[in-house]
Amino acid sequence: MALGRAAARVLGAGCILVGRDTRVSGPLLQAALAAGMTAEGVGVGDLGVIPTPGAAWVSAADNLPAAVISASHNPFADNGIKFFAAGGRKLDDAQERRLEAELDALLGPARGAAGGRVAGAGVGRIEVLDGGHRYLDALVGLFPEGIEGLSVVVDCAHGAASAYAPAVLRDLGVDVSVLHDEPDGLNINDGCGSTHPESLQRAVVARGADVGLAFDGDADRVLAADAAGAMVDGDQLLAVLAADRRERGLLADDTVVLTVMANLGLRQALAGLGIRWVETAVGDRSVLEALEAGAWSLGGEQSGHLILRDLATTGDGILTGLALLDVVRRSGRPLADLAAVMTRLPQVLRNVALPEGRLLNGAEPWASALADVQASLGSSGRVLVRPSGTEPVVRVMVEAPSLAEADAACGVLCDAITAAVG
Repeated sequence: MALGRAAARVLGAGCILVGRDTRVSGPLLQAALAAGMTAEGVGVGDLGVIPTPGAAWVSAADNLPAAVISASHNPFADNGIKFFAAGGRKLDDAQERRLEAELDALLGPARGAAGGRVAGAGVGRIEVLDGGHRYLDALVGLFPEGIEGLSVVVDCAHGAASAYAPAVLRDLGVDVSVLHDEPDGLNINDGCGSTHPESLQRAVVARGADVGLAFDGDADRVLAADAAGAMVDGDQLLAVLAADRRERGLLADDTVVLTVMANLGLRQALAGLGIRWVETAVGDRSVLEALEAGAWSLGGEQSGHLILRDLATTGDGILTGLALLDVVRRSGRPLADLAAVMTRLPQVLRNVALPEGRLLNGAEPWASALADVQASLGSSGRVLVRPSGTEPVVRVMVEAPSLAEADAACGVLCDAITAAVG
């Protein structure tokens, strides 16, 4: 409730949109958040269960701030709140700091007395909105030629995609088979969706489908499966969409934004296509900031969180899936053939625990091991050593021509870092 009050003060609007995914805790948190907002005299537009990108779309269309209650791909017991400024973009650092400061003040000794309280007719109102259908209509409108002739299996992860992805696909003429679209509040992401696509892979093969699409709990990311059940990750999706957009003259400045975790194979594929890339820190917000700074149109992450900036203000798994199917339809080529534009190098990722307060620096002995590994791999591999932003660990990632080489090199680096930190 205090966060709702803080958001009402910081986001400065007469109405704030609020949506959620299918977790059992969603209504509880939505009620408290909305109570805080209305206690500050701000109205609330209740979007109900809606994909995060759907709420962002309504935020952009109506120029209103929005909040989405979701923990994305995490288990059902986790939950959190994502905020969008009016216009459908995630809050920048300055806005987040203001929100945190206001929340601290509200939870401090004075308990938020500053600014007074509204009463009587000044209390905000909650209105149920049907933004979801507007979002679906907008998605359909982006593909006026339809996407007929394809057979697709979709895994909705028992999440927000359940009432949206199958509907928009059917409206576009796709032959749809649906998995995991019966949310009960507890089963979101449970053995399904983009974090557990195995049942999708089997279903695609068993039903002879052309493509499979696996969403996460709030449908802001998607992974695909080809007709043989092989997974196509976010890096491969970026390669397919970048190649198609460049061919049609729709890839702004022939540039793609990717993160430091993107597979070396993606970089090699883009170079072969004559496409430049810009590298950012991990996180969709970093990708979006780079896209906007360069006025570029396409970027994303290996997780399947892709941003088509000319079509959306945030990552949208359903939109990405539709764009992929549109490429398959127009090209007449199977997804496996399209995804072969990129050869994915084996990648090994391990975490090394750090003692509390311990940081690494490039002058320590482990750095010589890093230099040796990098020299041995040369241009045929890649090494990334970075501290986690959420845990007391260092993440060590190695890509190499073979899994054995990557595993051995990663082991050498992990041992060197472990020795350095004691």
